[in-house]
Amino acid sequence: MRNKWWAKLLRIVGIVLMSLTAAFTLMGGAGTSCVALNPTGFGGKFAGIASFQWLWILFVLIGVAAGILGVRAVVLLIKGSKKAYRAAIIALLLGTILNAIHMVASRSLRGSSMPVDGVLYMNILTFLVFLLFRIPGIWKSVNFEKPVENEQTGKKAAVFSLVIVGVLTLTIQFVMAPTHTIDGINYANVWHVVMSIIGSVLILSGILTNIVKRFTPIDVKTLWAVK
Repeated sequence: MRNKWWAKLLRIVGIVLMSLTAAFTLMGGAGTSCVALNPTGFGGKFAGIASFQWLWILFVLIGVAAGILGVRAVVLLIKGSKKAYRAAIIALLLGTILNAIHMVASRSLRGSSMPVDGVLYMNILTFLVFLLFRIPGIWKSVNFEKPVENEQTGKKAAVFSLVIVGVLTLTIQFVMAPTHTIDGINYANVWHVVMSIIGSVLILSGILTNIVKRFTPIDVKTLWAVK
């Protein structure tokens, strides 16, 4: 039953969506650190949150944690672990609640909430998709809590996820430029070297995963050991 082509496609789509959501959440949490640590900088654009600096520090810490939980969920989804679906839902719920609070706080204190909105909407979209997966007729074929019968499905999901997230990592500074450019400086590009290295490694890992005969998702044993 789970060998149906549409079930394989949905499984891959779900894993890729979860990968993108985890990446957005992780980068959103890490990116907030600039404002959290220096709210009165950046031309005073974020001065309104200075009195609530502690809250923005929490946004950073919890955002990074939610992103890491999302990455863990992706690995479990690829493996078909019995804890995979629950791990994904927990990560998505945490990301949704966190970014909803972040969005409301930002709009209230500084009059704008971008790019938090995008991270929130991505979490909501993926959360809704995963809820749809629980429809009995779909779940019977997609069931993320069982190892996929065709190893190539998991391999393709890992390859697509690695490459797409890698491309996102390499281009995020351009995507976020409209909301991160202050006084002519694109602050989304301050980690250019680090992001370039990470993005390149992810894409290379995806390519290598695609060509190796024996599939070892993400080729990171420490992640693969997650139960």
